[in-house]
Amino acid sequence: MDKPIKTFVFDVYGTLFDVTAIKNECEELYPGYGETISQTWRTKQVEYFMLRQLMGNYATLYSITYQALKYALKENDLKSNEQIEHQLLKAYLHLPLYDEVEKVLTELKDQKLVVFSNGSHDMLDPLIENAGLKDLFSEVLSIDEIKEFKPVPASYQYVVEKLKLENQEVLFMSSNGWDISGAKNFGFQTAWINRKNLPVEELELEPDYIFSDLNGLLKWK
Repeated sequence: MDKPIKTFVFDVYGTLFDVTAIKNECEELYPGYGETISQTWRTKQVEYFMLRQLMGNYATLYSITYQALKYALKENDLKSNEQIEHQLLKAYLHLPLYDEVEKVLTELKDQKLVVFSNGSHDMLDPLIENAGLKDLFSEVLSIDEIKEFKPVPASYQYVVEKLKLENQEVLFMSSNGWDISGAKNFGFQTAWINRKNLPVEELELEPDYIFSDLNGLLKWK
């Protein structure tokens, strides 16, 4: 039997903030290529941090995001310079929230809310502050503090050690299937925020809950 939930832990990119919106900045700088650049950029970002985890070759997500951007531009034979790259990276600090996020987090204010992300603090802290969410979270945890990317078990272990909880006392939210699988494998209760209406990953790690957006969390209001 699941234990009572003591803390709600949220992934950030794709869960609270719309990463796909970066295509607008890309389109402004490279007309006709916004969608293509943004998709490759995000794909390579995830691929690179997983590869670095496997290789034991750590870099911050900020550095990885920069490297993934450079790859995306090269793949499309697009010229760039430091000014353009800086402008695109800066857009990552001003990603828009999904429509329901602020309302849902505010209504859950009586619960303990925590952020846990692969993002490094040089990305996470300004992003959350710029969105006006800082006061809604009791902690903002980054894997940069232990240099172990999700979904390895050591990353989720950091959460329970930092928050002094048992695995089952955490409800973990992410829009990323691989992250939900990792969290479920570790022993968290999980709520998959399935914004893209995708099938469950075939890893024999079914989420405890599946919602189309964060409004589903209001059952714990």
